[in-house]
Amino acid sequence: MTAASLPQTSGSRPVARMAGMLASVFKLRIGSEITLTMVAGVAVTPGTGLSAWQLAALALAVLMSSASAGAFNQYIERDLDAAMTRTRNRPFVTGALRHGPHWLAIIGLLLVASVLLAGAATNAAAATQVFLGAFTYGVIYTVWLKRRTWLNIVFGGLAGSFALLAGALAVNPDLAIEPAMLAIALFFWTPPHFWSLALYNRADYQATGVPMLPALLSPRATAWVILAHTMVLVAVTLVPAFTGLGPVYAACAVAGGAWFLYRSARLVAQPTPTAALQSFRASLVQLSLLLIGAIIDGAISGRLVT
Repeated sequence: MTAASLPQTSGSRPVARMAGMLASVFKLRIGSEITLTMVAGVAVTPGTGLSAWQLAALALAVLMSSASAGAFNQYIERDLDAAMTRTRNRPFVTGALRHGPHWLAIIGLLLVASVLLAGAATNAAAATQVFLGAFTYGVIYTVWLKRRTWLNIVFGGLAGSFALLAGALAVNPDLAIEPAMLAIALFFWTPPHFWSLALYNRADYQATGVPMLPALLSPRATAWVILAHTMVLVAVTLVPAFTGLGPVYAACAVAGGAWFLYRSARLVAQPTPTAALQSFRASLVQLSLLLIGAIIDGAISGRLVT
């Protein structure tokens, strides 16, 4: 790729600022978390794990796939991002990065490269999950569902599950119960996680007409839905502790689940923007503990790296 084909910015900026803008466009913070879910998928799958180079290659593939989906999301949603307080300073909105066909080419190349890398390093089953994760977030959620139905984030939440399944199927194409349950847990995690954030930014979603659930229901009704999802989520995360995972995972699942449940219950009692933000942050704590517990448990048990 030549310098002329790279995205151009208006004027010269320090390298650090450019790196920050690219990290924002490619959503690398979220991508890093999604990559951890893949590692957790490897860690909880019965077997001998992957070699170090396979694990590194698959991690890079998942990060690239997530980056392509994140950039596509921001490319498509420039109009919505401009109308929302939380997103109005994104580079495509401000013009710091110029959108255009070259971005679609970069996004497409990233996705193709990620799928090919995953397939070459592991197997076709894992490569398929890498593709499905990006397709679900970029096309099914962003293009088809987000502006049409309150179920947008429910089905969009499958994107994170595919990363975990990529790790699991890279180890064993026959899906075991532990990664299957964690994939289901991630499916249930995304709605209360994002609905908490959307409740905090409720005015933005109402103003733009995006049918996110908190914009359609009262704050208290939304809080009850969040709590109900969280209860199911926590129950699902505890199943692997009884089917083969160890005490480290169990302790992390209990601690993270209890904290998210507490904050969800507090949101029901007091459905304010502050409580919604605290519920959102609790969801991040829960997911981080869950993934860390799974990875440590897998490393101790020899399931992570051969």
